Amino acid sequence: VLDPAIEVVLRGGLALLFGAAAFEKARDFAGFRAALIGYALLPERLAGAIAAALASCEAALAIALVAPAALGLRAAALVASAALLVLYGAAIAVNLARGRRDIECGCAGPAARQPLSEWLLARNALLVAAALVCLGGAGSRPLVWVDALTIGGGITILAAAWVAVHRLLANAPALARLREGT
Repeated sequence: VLDPAIEVVLRGGLALLFGAAAFEKARDFAGFRAALIGYALLPERLAGAIAAALASCEAALAIALVAPAALGLRAAALVASAALLVLYGAAIAVNLARGRRDIECGCAGPAARQPLSEWLLARNALLVAAALVCLGGAGSRPLVWVDALTIGGGITILAAAWVAVHRLLANAPALARLREGT
C-alpha cells in the first residue's frame, strides 16, 4: 500500500503524460496518423480512425486518473492506462524485432520526434508498473498541507525529468552522427 501522497504523484504524473500526449497528437494529427501508418501494423484506411481513438482515449484517461474517488473511475483508468501502454509497447517491440528503428515513435507531437528504441520499451514498462502499483491503493492517512508541496514538487520533478530524458533521446541519433564524424 502506497503513501497517499506518492499515489497521487504517480496518478498525477500519468494524467499529465496522457493529457500532454493527447494534446500533442491532436495538435499534429496528420503527423500522428503518419506515425501509425509507419508502424505497418494496421490497414492504412483505418489509420485516421485509430489515431482519433487513441488520442481520445489518452485524453479520457488523463481526466479519469485525476477524477474524484467518489466517481469510481480510478481503478478502471489505471488498468486502461496499463493496457494502452502495453499495446504501445507491443507495437514498438514488433517493429524493433523487424529491424525498423528509424520510424517515428508517435509518442508525442512535432517537438518530440524520436525513432524507436529499446528505451521506449523500458519507459513503457516503468509506466505500466507505476499504474499497476497505484492499483494497490493508498494508505488511509489523510493528506495534510505539506502533502500539497510533496505532490506538486513530485509531479514537477517527474515532468522535468520526462522532458529532459526525451530531449536527450530525441537528440541521440544526431549526437551519434557527430561522434562518428570526429
